[in-house]
Amino acid sequence: MQQALPHQYIATAVADNQSLVSLSAEGGETIQAAPPPAFGGPENQWSPEALLMSAVSSCFILSFRAIARASNFEWSKLECVSTGTLDKPERAICFTKVDSKATLVAPPGTDHEKARRLLERAEQSCFVSNSLKSEMHLQIEILESD
Repeated sequence: MQQALPHQYIATAVADNQSLVSLSAEGGETIQAAPPPAFGGPENQWSPEALLMSAVSSCFILSFRAIARASNFEWSKLECVSTGTLDKPERAICFTKVDSKATLVAPPGTDHEKARRLLERAEQSCFVSNSLKSEMHLQIEILESD
């Protein structure tokens, strides 16, 4: 059951001056975060930058799932890889561009144009992407399952 807007989402981050950052949100498991390797952090931890790209990819997939369901569109798998470019175009470091590659696997005989339209609509509907000031680019690949 959907709730009326506005919605609020709360996340908590806690750390001391040496530890990893513990991230938690209501109903979810606590995860650890650290700076990315490019900023001197370890290789094996989630970083805020990777979490943001994960939010873009997962919001895109969840948007597509809802749109496909409403359109009675059959599919079996969707992978979305989002790559963010962090740069300093002026005075502040920010993500200037996000390139996402969506690979959709659907049954044989799938209407590829309909699939493409639904994927593009999911990109336009993703409220995480819509909240970013970065340039957004989507590359689409549609495969038919065996």
